[in-house]
Amino acid sequence: MSWQARLDLQYHRHLSGQTLLRHQHTGPLRIFKSLYPEGAGICHNVIVHPPGGLVQGDSLEIEVAVAQGAHALISTPGATRFYRSTSGELARQQVRLQLEAGSRLEWLPLETIAYDGCQAQNQVQVELAPGAELLAWDVVSLGLPAAALPFASGCLTQHWEWPGIWLERACIAAEDKRLLCSPLGLAGQTALGTLVLACGTPLTRLRREALLEACRGLIEAHPLASRCGATCPNDYMLVVRALASQVEPLMQLWQSLWALLRREAWLLADQPPRIWSV
Repeated sequence: MSWQARLDLQYHRHLSGQTLLRHQHTGPLRIFKSLYPEGAGICHNVIVHPPGGLVQGDSLEIEVAVAQGAHALISTPGATRFYRSTSGELARQQVRLQLEAGSRLEWLPLETIAYDGCQAQNQVQVELAPGAELLAWDVVSLGLPAAALPFASGCLTQHWEWPGIWLERACIAAEDKRLLCSPLGLAGQTALGTLVLACGTPLTRLRREALLEACRGLIEAHPLASRCGATCPNDYMLVVRALASQVEPLMQLWQSLWALLRREAWLLADQPPRIWSV
């Protein structure tokens, strides 16, 4: 039996200045209560998938809409796990993030784990109105190397899209040793990540260079410096990529960069989601 689940999150800004959430769900996707550790203007939430992973035929759809002036931070309590497919049928997760003018969203899920034999598709699509800004990351672990459970077969398709601005699609097949092992590919590393600051209004040259300089300064002092880089591929985005042998150092770097970009881009303190310290 496969699970079909959907979660719709709609954030809006009340006249009082508080960001409020309305939500609906079908199937096994839930949202924890709204928390306000930074005050009423920023709403923190945690998405929960009680089955704990996706198998063949499973489909998860998450829709997030942030209305004008609202600010939401969303995380997860555990990894998204794509398990072995015995039939070859896909397991799918599709996330859509829609931000209206002047809104902000922080999309900070824990890692995605591609288990040996999985047939998985992980898709994120974003739409940003002028003045909206998105701080988001994606971290993938190919297998469980620390547990001697390699990603020896199967395929994970990663798809990120901002129509008209950014399109990236990677098919990571376990049999593709040129991709997995080549210095021009993943160089034998089993954890990979992308972090983005996406802006509905183009970054000015001054702001772009200041943010890049800050990110590169932090990266240079980190043990993953030789496998990490920051760039602005267009006027609307800052993108950081990294490779690692395990998820933990990569996630630690991402959390540090998230805190830095919060301070430098938004003048906000780094208030981690409570779930990170549980």
